[in-house]
This record gives sequence, C-alpha cells and structure tokens, in this order.
Amino acid sequence: MGWQVDKSHTEVGFAVRHMMLATVRGRMALAEADIQLDEANPAGSWARAKIDVQSIDTREPQRDAHLRSPDFFDAENHPYIEFASTSVRVKRPGEFEVTGDLTIRGVTRPLTLKGEFEGPLKDAWGKTRAGFHLEGELDREAFGLTWNAMLETGGVVVGKTVKLSIDTEVVQEVAAEAPAALAS
Repeated sequence: MGWQVDKSHTEVGFAVRHMMLATVRGRMALAEADIQLDEANPAGSWARAKIDVQSIDTREPQRDAHLRSPDFFDAENHPYIEFASTSVRVKRPGEFEVTGDLTIRGVTRPLTLKGEFEGPLKDAWGKTRAGFHLEGELDREAFGLTWNAMLETGGVVVGKTVKLSIDTEVVQEVAAEAPAALAS
C-alpha cells in the first residue's frame, strides 16, 4: 500500500540571513508529491515532490514579488522547485537521511536532508498516519540565485546559505476491496 501526503499538514519552510543581522523566514506550498515507504526495508523508500514557487510567502508582499522575479526564482519560467530522492539511509530508529536531486531554476544539485520519523499511528477516523521532519542547508548561488547587493559595511543584503525545514504528514492509502462477485 502506498502513502498519500496530507498537504494540509505539510509545510516547506526556509530561512536566510538578511544584511548579516536578522533571519528572514518564509514558506512555500507543496504542489504535488509521491512517496513510497518501505517499513521492512527503509532503504527501498523514495519520495518525489514539486513545490509551487508562486506560493512563496515571507509575510512581505514586495519581497515576495522580488523573490518570484528573474533576480531570484524566475517563477514565470521555472514555476516549480523539484526534489527526487536517490537514497534513504536509517541512522537509528526514528532518524534517517534522505539524499536526492534538487532542481531550482533548471539547475540540479544533490541535497541531503536529515529527518525524524514519527508513527505510524491510527487517527480518530481509523486512518494510519505517519509524520516526518526534515532539515537541510543549501548554497543558493549554486542554483543560480545569485542576486545580492553590497552594504557600506562590506557585507551583503542576502545570505548565501538557506536553511530548509520541512514538516509533513502522510496517510496510508487503503486498498480497495474487490466486489463480492469477484471475491468468490
């Protein structure tokens, strides 16, 4: 049986330094995802996801518009950020690393995320759920996100390192029962 990502309980967050003083945090919406969990052999698990660049939200509309522009994500020409796992490695019960290919603005680079796994458990409606928390870092310039401005003090407006934080819940899909006529 497969698992369905619960988008209403999923958040893709990021954080980057601003003017070397503060941290700006934002989030983006998950557009679609496919996930396969193999509890017997976790290394056989995999995930693919698309993140909607237009959904970027840093709680500042002018900054969000700039992030969607060709200076940064170029959302018109590159509407999605994509991730496809290439390996899953269990470090110890409840902890794992997932490595995959991350594509931003048509540039693909490897990315490793450290994760925690919770569950599975039955919810109040009898469905089986599990949860994941993933963290990682990337160099935004390696993906062509190079816009910046120098400060009089010698620093830059936008930090180079972006910290990622992803929280998601998945729901186990229930196999459809065969009609009674086919079961006999």
